[in-house]
Amino acid sequence: MDHLNYQGSAPSAPNPPPYSEKEPYDQQPPPVDGSANSTMPSRYQPYYAPYSEVPGQGPVIQPPLHTTFVVPVQPTHEKVYLAYSIFTMLFCCLPLGIAALVYSIRTQDANRMGNGTEAQRNSRMARSLAHAALIMGIVSAIAYTVLIVLL
Repeated sequence: MDHLNYQGSAPSAPNPPPYSEKEPYDQQPPPVDGSANSTMPSRYQPYYAPYSEVPGQGPVIQPPLHTTFVVPVQPTHEKVYLAYSIFTMLFCCLPLGIAALVYSIRTQDANRMGNGTEAQRNSRMARSLAHAALIMGIVSAIAYTVLIVLL
């Protein structure tokens, strides 16, 4: 069959029933057994909204079951020796500089969380490790210079 010379028509889709033929939701069928107390299938049960309406007063909105209060954290302002730690890591003593960098990042996190005692402890440790790395770098530079001059 050549698709250019095809003369047939496209198959037609079945038409859905008109809207007026659909069963309305506000009408309920008669009871199943003819009595007034008969139970209806679940699809005919009324829908209850999250609030109820009092006749003549409008909707009654229910309060939430629990309340969550969010208290903003007050950040602390301990000194972060980040630049000093990076300098000692790159130019003085790599292992002590890395340790100082880790403690300075911990100080920064503790400052953001508002934990003053941890921030103070980490700040002191970062400063001590950075000082130790600087001293090790200076001692190493002096020792290297002395060895070069003497040999």
